[in-house]
Amino acid sequence: QVQLVESGGGLVQPGGSLRLSCAASGLLFSNYWMSWVRQAPGKGLEWVSSISVGGGFTDYAESVKGRFTISRDYAKNTLYLQMNSLNSEDTAVYYCAAARRPPRRSTSDYDFRGQGTQVTVSS
Repeated sequence: QVQLVESGGGLVQPGGSLRLSCAASGLLFSNYWMSWVRQAPGKGLEWVSSISVGGGFTDYAESVKGRFTISRDYAKNTLYLQMNSLNSEDTAVYYCAAARRPPRRSTSDYDFRGQGTQVTVSS
């Protein structure tokens, strides 16, 4: 049974930082592209970032480029998202997702997705 379990969300002040984690089990982690997508209150899903199977390619939405960093640890089967300089527009539920094929900035073309972790940016 495949499980993607996100953690690390919470309440943070504008300008602050958080690191999200996504622990993967039940799948061969090194065979999957991994991504983060998010959903802000009252809005649809938004693709945030992806990292390739080998980790050598990363991609970011313009809205987070230069502030967020995606990475993966194969020994721990864990995906990360380091988020810096957070602002209110980053408030959302953040989901990690796994795909065998390159997701091409998709919000839905994934084989598996986690349950999400809430990030709230507020003073």
